[in-house]
Amino acid sequence: MAARRTRRARLKAPESSYADAEGNVLTLRGSLTPASRRQYAETLAGNPLSREDAWQRAVELLFERLAVRWTIAGAPIERQRELLGRFRVASAAERESVRAAIREHCATHFPDLDAP
Repeated sequence: MAARRTRRARLKAPESSYADAEGNVLTLRGSLTPASRRQYAETLAGNPLSREDAWQRAVELLFERLAVRWTIAGAPIERQRELLGRFRVASAAERESVRAAIREHCATHFPDLDAP
C-alpha cells in the first residue's frame, strides 16, 4: 500500500505567473527536461536557409513545454492542446507578451538556455 502511495506522489515543478498590460496571465512551469532542452537547441539551430522559421518553431516548442495555464480576459486555458492552439492564433501583441514572459522565465529558471 505504501508503494502505491509513493507512486502517486509525483513531484510537481514550481510555477511562475507573468501578467501582461491587458491583465492576461501566463503561467509557466519551472522545469525543462534535458531532452526538451536538446530538442529546443536543435530546433533553434534549424536550417540556415530558414532562420525565421526555425526561430518561430523554437518559440512554439518552448511555449508547448513550459505553458501550464494562460488566462485571457478572465478565461483560463489549461489543456495542452488548447494552449498551443490559442498560441497559434495569438495576435502579434499577444505573441510578443508571451515571448517576453518566456525570456524573463528562462533568465530566472534556465539561464544557460538561449531564450527567444
